[in-house]
Amino acid sequence: MSTVTDPIADFLARIRNGTRAQKPEMLIPYSKIKAEIARILKDEGYITDYSIDTSAAHPRIKITNKLVNRSSAIAGLRRVSRPGLRRYVGAHEIPRVLGGMGLAILSTSRGILSGREARKQKVGGELLAYVW
Repeated sequence: MSTVTDPIADFLARIRNGTRAQKPEMLIPYSKIKAEIARILKDEGYITDYSIDTSAAHPRIKITNKLVNRSSAIAGLRRVSRPGLRRYVGAHEIPRVLGGMGLAILSTSRGILSGREARKQKVGGELLAYVW
């Protein structure tokens, strides 16, 4: 049995594969961090909805893909900080993805936040991923 060493990278890869295959829904193993990232993706308009399915033995997150003109609203995803090389940024160093058209996701002392929200609250943290 294999173990996933980076569950966030696995989460992003499953979303990337689902959007490229134009799947309307994706089922992903549940964790609190993945649920928070899904919440941010919904709030920023990259996915239509998400729900936590607890009916099975292992809970799963059901993500509904947002399709715009037959293509996904998510053009790309990239894991930034990873287990072998952590990347931390201060509140004034949070990058703008694609000149503000994309999204940075951070793990801060106030929870998982989008780059815009972290700048507003003036907190830095671990730079988890870019979404565009």
